[in-house]
Amino acid sequence: MIEAGATVQVALPIPVRTTFTYQTEEPLDVGVRVIVPLGARTMTGVVVGPGSPPPGLREIKKISRSIDEEPLFERGYLDFAEWMAQMYVSSLGECLAAMLPSARRARELPEARGDEPPSRPDYELSEEQHRAVRALTGESHGESWFYLYGITGSGKTEVFLRAAEAHLAAERSVIYLVPEIALTHQLFAHIQSRFGYIVSMLHSGLTPAQRLSEWRRIRTGEARLVVGARSAVFAPVARLGLVVVDEEHETSYKSGNAPRYHARQVALWRSSREGAVCVMGSATPSVEAWNLMAEGRLARLDLTRRLSGGALPEVSVVNVRGSDSLISGTLRDAIRETHGGGGQSILFLNRRGFGHVFHCRSCGFEMTCPHCSVALTYHRSDAKMVCHHCGYRAEAPRVCPVCASLDVAYASFGTERIEEEVAARFPGLTCARLDTDSTRKRGESGRILAAFERGEIDILLGTQMVAKGLNFPRVQTVGIVLADTGLSLPDFRAAERTFSLIVQVAGRAGRFRTDGRVIVQTMRPDHPAIRRAVEHRVEEFYADELETRRQLGFPPFGRLLRIVLRGGRAKDVAASIAELAEAIRRELPAGIEVMGPVPCALERIKRNWRHHLLLRGESMGVMHRVVRKELDAFRPPRGVHVEVDIDPVNLL
Repeated sequence: MIEAGATVQVALPIPVRTTFTYQTEEPLDVGVRVIVPLGARTMTGVVVGPGSPPPGLREIKKISRSIDEEPLFERGYLDFAEWMAQMYVSSLGECLAAMLPSARRARELPEARGDEPPSRPDYELSEEQHRAVRALTGESHGESWFYLYGITGSGKTEVFLRAAEAHLAAERSVIYLVPEIALTHQLFAHIQSRFGYIVSMLHSGLTPAQRLSEWRRIRTGEARLVVGARSAVFAPVARLGLVVVDEEHETSYKSGNAPRYHARQVALWRSSREGAVCVMGSATPSVEAWNLMAEGRLARLDLTRRLSGGALPEVSVVNVRGSDSLISGTLRDAIRETHGGGGQSILFLNRRGFGHVFHCRSCGFEMTCPHCSVALTYHRSDAKMVCHHCGYRAEAPRVCPVCASLDVAYASFGTERIEEEVAARFPGLTCARLDTDSTRKRGESGRILAAFERGEIDILLGTQMVAKGLNFPRVQTVGIVLADTGLSLPDFRAAERTFSLIVQVAGRAGRFRTDGRVIVQTMRPDHPAIRRAVEHRVEEFYADELETRRQLGFPPFGRLLRIVLRGGRAKDVAASIAELAEAIRRELPAGIEVMGPVPCALERIKRNWRHHLLLRGESMGVMHRVVRKELDAFRPPRGVHVEVDIDPVNLL
């Protein structure tokens, strides 16, 4: 307890890597939240310890008031946040803010117990599953980091839950991470029916007050099994026994805002620090994880067959180059045949909207966002051109704004346009669209998925949300409308993501039946990533991809550190990053390469010009040290902001 009248150190959620000194007029515990003045505004911060005022400080401002009666952060959590601040070159306040919901008061959630007692399904494990559970519960050997690698539908979730049961029975706690909110809802309903009131759900779809309420349930030990998306890795569980990172390959585990942490990396660090088991799982491991398994740093557990009577689906490739239809004849026939047999279909396209680009055939004009260096996407439902980066909206033109020509078109396509074609070609079938545009209303994604599970929807059309971990017994046919949309991105992971996406989407078919079918439409049928995905040549794909990465020095054979400068004045941004790059180059030893600076692939977003540079080398420690030193000395002009990304997964 810090006595009244003392000075304290407060961490604030701003990108300044220091704490701030204030005076308290009441006794305070370390770890409580307080309201403090900062310039002309007030902010919420966390008391991280007692402290002496810096030399030369003339006036010490007073804390306005405290929020909490008892600490929300214990000493161990402050140490956790300090590690994150060091690791991800962020401020302590930013890390604490990422860990804790922003609400000031908790909102009580509905009682989770219900009338029905928890029930465990009568499910006999295979020998492979038994072997995996024994490993994850410490019954077989001494490793603490595992990878459960199994084909889609092979029973990975049941292994995770049996391992969770064992750890809970031993009075330990469990964190179960999934990459998408849509998956969280489906999984949470299943887990809660099985484990009852000890389950808590944490994700960004909850209100801040609801998340704070759940945080307190977890902290008091009322909830010991936490299910959630990325930020659930910070759940304040006591006696952590098991961390599950399901669908480990997903890029949504990486935060896009400071601190730019990766939940996989944090889970490994936290499990090691707290003596817990960490298990990752996927049918398509990231290339980095595959290499760790090959090196023996992750103990590999294999599941090789589907257990619900299903078989790997028949996969066929359809070349749609030059086609004037979004749904090929092969895919149309498969959907009709599926419906005739009482089955369901899923159509996947990794693009929202109706059309991708407004294009004038007379003068070549393409309609782009005035604030971002990207094309606007046509959304037919409200006749708007929309930027998917900053949200800018404009009326969809009927004539070219430059030459007034009527000869205009919308090149490429999106989920809205496919939805329209499905309605025209299959008038007797019900279709629902699942993407971020159609599910903006709270609970809408859960409603659509529940209706599809009940068989009320014949065709589910969607983007990434339908590709990950969803499990529907009636699905017989899956169509990937265009498999190669990501191959042209300027990113060394483009082939890996395309391969993973095809395998994962294909895995939604035939999970409970032997007649599953997948149709992959593509304009690049001979691309190695596509060909190996459809032919299930997994080992061959990873071997070639690792060899390519080895030759280029990209992860997992090198570490990357990305620095982005952004601001409203392009000249200031370009000059500032050139200055910073030169300072870093002078300090770096031989063997570490500085690439750039150059404009980002998406050069302008939300009226901010963006330039970046990339450091590549074997030692992250050296890059860390030099970058922190130079950033502490760096003074960019007003309006220019610095972003640091350790081990980036997106280079756009």
